Amino acid sequence: MSKYLRLFAIVAVLALIAAACGGDDGGTDDTEGATDTTEAMDDTTTTEAMDDATTTTAGEGAGTGDAGFVPEGLPTIDPLDADPSLSIGIAGSSTVFPLSTAVMSKWEDEGGPNYPIDSIGSGGGLERFCVEGASDIANASRAIKDEEIAACAEIDRTVVEVRVGSDALTLVVSPGNYFATDLTIEQIATAFSLTDAGATWADVDPSFPAHPIALFTPGTDSGTFDYFNEVIFDEADPSPIVSSIAQNVGEDDNVTVQGVSEDGCTEGDESTTCAIGYFGFAYYQENSSVLQPVSVDGVAPSEDTVNDGSYPISRPLFMYTAEEILAEKPHVAAFMAYYLQNVDSVIGDVGYFPAPNDALQAAADALAAAAGY
Repeated sequence: MSKYLRLFAIVAVLALIAAACGGDDGGTDDTEGATDTTEAMDDTTTTEAMDDATTTTAGEGAGTGDAGFVPEGLPTIDPLDADPSLSIGIAGSSTVFPLSTAVMSKWEDEGGPNYPIDSIGSGGGLERFCVEGASDIANASRAIKDEEIAACAEIDRTVVEVRVGSDALTLVVSPGNYFATDLTIEQIATAFSLTDAGATWADVDPSFPAHPIALFTPGTDSGTFDYFNEVIFDEADPSPIVSSIAQNVGEDDNVTVQGVSEDGCTEGDESTTCAIGYFGFAYYQENSSVLQPVSVDGVAPSEDTVNDGSYPISRPLFMYTAEEILAEKPHVAAFMAYYLQNVDSVIGDVGYFPAPNDALQAAADALAAAAGY
């Protein structure tokens, strides 16, 4: 049923209720409540999402957005109740950074204090969290490693994993690229293994024109790098990317955007360089006017191909905290609860895809247990 038909049906039902209760003294309040209900339903795009939003024990109105699942078992979090004198340390993945920034913006818009978020890569964030013990939350675009869990345990931190979304790791080329818009895993591996500064695309595949090739990669602390290495090179250690001609852009994905979009790749002129790089889907979406995505094994990155598992390099996105932190710092638990209640309302705008409902609920259950909710 379309949005407009749903609204028509809702208005009709409300009209019948109003007619039945027209003689009540509380008619004005009922009308205001009806208006609120209509607006809430207008914001919710599916009946299932409406049911999730209205039945959650988080409380009426908690976490409601344009769409999405709201996990049960968490209290209503009002950002205005947050003590601005208390800080939260958040650091990690550059991929999760824009998602956490979007949730933080919503939190601040509703009166909450700002908590700075450092974009230092998944590895850097987990080191700060598990080795240095200097942060409360780690953003990660890969799952935490066993050795990182062990490091956390050494400083008395019992890890709580919070799945917050899904991403399609996206390879990009410039709009002028006319031949490398659909690559196999093998071709991608060959490209990011090249060590000759004079290499061309013909070295990737003899059927490609011999344009000079330029490659861009995140730094080795990045979860994007780790996941790319896992899928493309079967977790090779060291990764062939490290000794390749690829330019290491660290955590600054804008270097990749600029380097690829301005490569000059021109059909018929094999002196022009044709570049390729990779990062999270959100960065492609933000720069889609100057980049084009590369299909992998014939499958383009999209919400549908991520959800059905057909896109070969899709991945989960995480935040990590600890049971001890959630128990000892109620303001951290409150922010994490707010995050889970609201992430689905902003994730589409950022350019990522919602996590499975059961994963969000599992995170909420772990959070509630540790925080004593």
